[in-house]
Amino acid sequence: MATTAIFGVPHYYNLSGSQPTTPIVFVHGWLLSHRYWQPLVDQLATYHPCLVYDLRGFGESRQGLDQYQPGLPAAAEALPTTPSAYGLAAYARDLAALVQKLELGPVWVVGHSLGGSIALWAAHCYPDLIQGVIGLNAGGGIYLERDFQQFRQVGQQIVRWRSPWLRYLPILSLALTRATVAQPLPYRWGQQRRQDLLEAHPEAAIGSLLESTTEAEVHLLPRIVSALSQPVYFLAGCEDPVMELKFVNHLAGYLPSTGMGQAAVIELANCGHMAMLEQTQVVAKTILDLLGH
Repeated sequence: MATTAIFGVPHYYNLSGSQPTTPIVFVHGWLLSHRYWQPLVDQLATYHPCLVYDLRGFGESRQGLDQYQPGLPAAAEALPTTPSAYGLAAYARDLAALVQKLELGPVWVVGHSLGGSIALWAAHCYPDLIQGVIGLNAGGGIYLERDFQQFRQVGQQIVRWRSPWLRYLPILSLALTRATVAQPLPYRWGQQRRQDLLEAHPEAAIGSLLESTTEAEVHLLPRIVSALSQPVYFLAGCEDPVMELKFVNHLAGYLPSTGMGQAAVIELANCGHMAMLEQTQVVAKTILDLLGH
């Protein structure tokens, strides 16, 4: 395990592969960690260096949050975003700093769910560093007040009602093998989802949830996307109950151009919200195709 300090906070990361090709950086989603990328990295590291890491406050990057040195990317200062340690702009700043520290740029970024929004922000704020973005189960740009209020309330309750004894409740792991997916995942992934849910730092878990789902932030994402000059693609699960196809297509509609002669939205059959686990081989092949293999 390797760690490096990013704006004062130790971040876990792992870099696989050493090919002289464009690196791929993977950004996980809310209440998850770097571990869900491993099946995909196993198939891609032969072709590209692959960097996985844990977002500040999640996975193995949960320590030292009080040492965080706040700030916004320069490009974000011109946008109507709220400065926050757990906002999309702040996490994009972390991502860029990690890539620069490891001397990897320019890179492609694959972001899952919340990580997809972070990747898009990073592409906007650091265009010389981010060569392209692939959003996995990512989209948005439509603010439905009632739905978002319910989502925020449920998310906060999940974080606040966590208890250590839940780690000894096998039925929770079993339930998480079926949550938000088209077909049940292997049991070990249910165990991993339980662990990441229980161990996420409460300040980061609630902060990132609330800051990324305000009406202002949701409406700002299409503006971010419309200004991008890099190629951007979305891989969408046809049975995703969290990020439905209509939301993916809505956000993709703001792209000026994919720039590579491909459809901006690529639909994944028999796939829910965990595409990197549900359709690993299809996702890996699609990424290689998009990167020119």
